[in-house]
This record gives sequence, structure tokens and C-alpha cells, in this order.
Amino acid sequence: MTFILWMAVLGAVLLILALTSSYLRWMPVTTSAVCLLLGICIGPLGMDLLHLDIKGSARWMEHLTEVAVLFSLFVSGLKLRLPLKHRTWRIAFGMAGPVMLLTILGTCLVLHWLLGLSWGVSLLVGAILAPTDPVLAGLVQVNNAQDYDSLRFGLSGEAGLNDGTAFPFVIFALIFMQHGGFDGDWLGGWVLKNLLWAVPAGLLVGYWMGRGIGRITLKMRITNADSTLSPNDYLTLALIALAYVVAEAIGGYGFLSVFAAGLGLRQAEFKSTGNSQTPAEHLAQPVVGHMEVEPEHALHGDVGQLQDTQIAAGVMMGDMLAFGGLVERSMEVFLVTLLGVVLVSHWDWRALAVGALLFCVIRPLSVLSIPWGTLLNGHQRGLVGWFGIRGIGSIYYLFYAINHGLVGTSSAVAVNLTLSVIALSIVVHGLSTQPMLVWYERRAQAQR
Repeated sequence: MTFILWMAVLGAVLLILALTSSYLRWMPVTTSAVCLLLGICIGPLGMDLLHLDIKGSARWMEHLTEVAVLFSLFVSGLKLRLPLKHRTWRIAFGMAGPVMLLTILGTCLVLHWLLGLSWGVSLLVGAILAPTDPVLAGLVQVNNAQDYDSLRFGLSGEAGLNDGTAFPFVIFALIFMQHGGFDGDWLGGWVLKNLLWAVPAGLLVGYWMGRGIGRITLKMRITNADSTLSPNDYLTLALIALAYVVAEAIGGYGFLSVFAAGLGLRQAEFKSTGNSQTPAEHLAQPVVGHMEVEPEHALHGDVGQLQDTQIAAGVMMGDMLAFGGLVERSMEVFLVTLLGVVLVSHWDWRALAVGALLFCVIRPLSVLSIPWGTLLNGHQRGLVGWFGIRGIGSIYYLFYAINHGLVGTSSAVAVNLTLSVIALSIVVHGLSTQPMLVWYERRAQAQR
């Protein structure tokens, strides 16, 4: 009965979103904010239809949120088409590195000095809340692979990288709490294993797997003349799974590996199409059901002038982006609705102060403290400082911590603060994102 009820709720939420999408498009509100409200309405505070025990469901919630983040990271990597040597990538590296570290430090100090939490819990919650979210930040990320706007590109790269670069600091906080401080010789092992090895190993494994598999796949499809007939959703699932498993098997971070796999696959497309400025999926657009029709009827428009590599790459990238995006949006709807269901039971009023300082002080000051030079102008720095959306990635780290040693009072405090701050981010950023982006786009057009 419970499973049937969950299925009914998911179907009802998706139906509501489908029927109201034309209205929501013109309103300053995101889909995530609507799902959060729907979750509250069907939870204990509203219709009292659903309940969710955080501790009892911690194991499967960890894996469910992990899958959601993996798909989102892969899609994020596919959308980033600029070569890695391009200077715009410095924004993403700066945001996922120094800015994230400053955010962890600032949040930790606020939690310890303002709320009186222990250093261990403060470090853990700071690390959990530091990364921005690739699932909920769709509006502020690049619109497509041809979108090279430095603001959106930097935020997209940040969301793809920092869900992996935050991992070592979550582990650091858990080890710190288990040892009661810096007693013992664990610090050196943490640096070697979780920083110097796991981060580059995850990135390199994923990137070269994505790039290598992409080149092999394109070559095989051209050789066998099946550019429009192969099931690219299989390739999406296979590459996500293999990049994650191989990275984890050698001690690397699977999140970084999956993001890098999407990025490597995009670079393979870029090379195969002769470094064309137009993404392959814009050149060769497959019709619905293209795998069931004759190849000459599988694409839109006149593609007679396109090379075989462009056709194969276009069909492959278009299918993978569509499939990955569908899974990403479906998982977002379900997980944010779940957050609404449990929010009343785990609401912590102290999150109002923490969220205000994190959104309005800590992140903006962390962004402004970095010497960006000409990479970002003043208005872009202000918007980057504001668009620090927290979401599914932080929920994953929370459940990971619960399943790996977080117990007792520390667990309750971390759960309540994390879920409350994420809910605040969904509401506050959800209401402000569209108006601010409209203002930004109008200003950018006026300056052209």
C-alpha cells in the first residue's frame, strides 16, 4: 500500500507540473519550489498522506540521491563544450576550489561561534552545505553546448566539480569527529588518499573513458553505417556506470569521474566534427523514433552537406542529452517532494540565521575575495555570489554521513540544519533566479 501511495503521489506531482508548466513559465518561481510546497501539503502538516523516517530510509536515500547527482553531473559535463585550456574554465576552477574552501570555513565558524556547535559538527555541516547543486541549478547553468556566457559557464563548471571536491572535506569532518580532534596520525593519510589521489584519479579516469569511448563509438557507427540506429540511452547508462565504478575501484571520486566522462565525451564530439563552433546536435537533429525508421528519414531538414561524423555525433549527443535530462528532472521532482514531506518534522529555526549568512555574506564575500580580473565584471561577480543554490548534492552528503558514523545528537543537529537550509535555498533562490536572470540578459543585450 505504501509503494502504491508513493507511486500515486509521484504521478500526481508530475501531472500537476505538466498541466501548469505554461503558467509557471511566466511566474518568478522554479519547479523545485513548487515541488517543495506540494511535499509540505501532502506531508504531516497538510493532508498527512506520507511519512518518511530519515534514519530508517538512510541507506536507500543515499543511493537514490547519488543516482540523481550522477545523471545531473554527466549532463552538466556534456553541456560544457569549451576546450579545457580556455580561460573561462578558470572561473569554474576558482569557484570549486578557493571559493568552496572559504565557504566551508565561513559556515563552520558561524555554526561554532553563533550556534555553539562543536567543531566536528560545524565542519561537517559546513562541508555538506558548501557545494552548489547541479540538479536544482538548471536555470543558472548553460542553456546548451553553444552557450559560452562566462556567468552561466562558470556556475555550470562549479556545480559539476564541487560535488566531488567537497567529498574529501565531508570525510575529513567525519574522521575529525571519530578521533575527537587531530589526535593520531590520520591527517597525513587523509591528505594523501582523499586529496592528492582521489581527486585527480577521478577526473583523469572519467575524462579519458568518456573521450576514448566517444571516439570508438563514433568510429564504429560510421564504419557500420548505423549513425541513426544505435540506442544512445544504453551508452549513457553504460558510461555513467563504468566511469563511476572504475573511479571508485581505484580510490577516486566517482562524482568527479562521471562529470569528467561527460566532459570527455563532449570533447570527442568537438574533435570529430572538426572543431566546429556549432555543436553536432544542432547540425543533425534526429526525429522522434529515429531508430525505427530508414536512415534517410531519421533526421530533420536537409543534412546532405553534413559529414558522417557530424551526423553520428549529432544523433548521439542529442539522444544522450535528452535521456539524461529526463532522468535528472524526474529525480528532482521526486526528491524535492520528499524534502517537503519531511521538512516539518526536521525544521530548525536556527537555519534562518545560518541561511541568511551563507547566502548573503559568506558566499558573496568568498566570491569577491578572489582576483577574477577580466573573467567576470562587477555585475557578474554579484550574481555568481548570489546563485549558490544548495540541493540534492547536499542531501546525498547528509545521508552518506548518517551511514558512515554520524550518530546521536550530532546526527539530529546535522539533519535538521541541512534540510532546513536546503529548503530555504530552494525558496529564496527559486523566487529570485528568474527575475535576476531576466535583468542580466537584458543588460547583456543592451551592451552588445
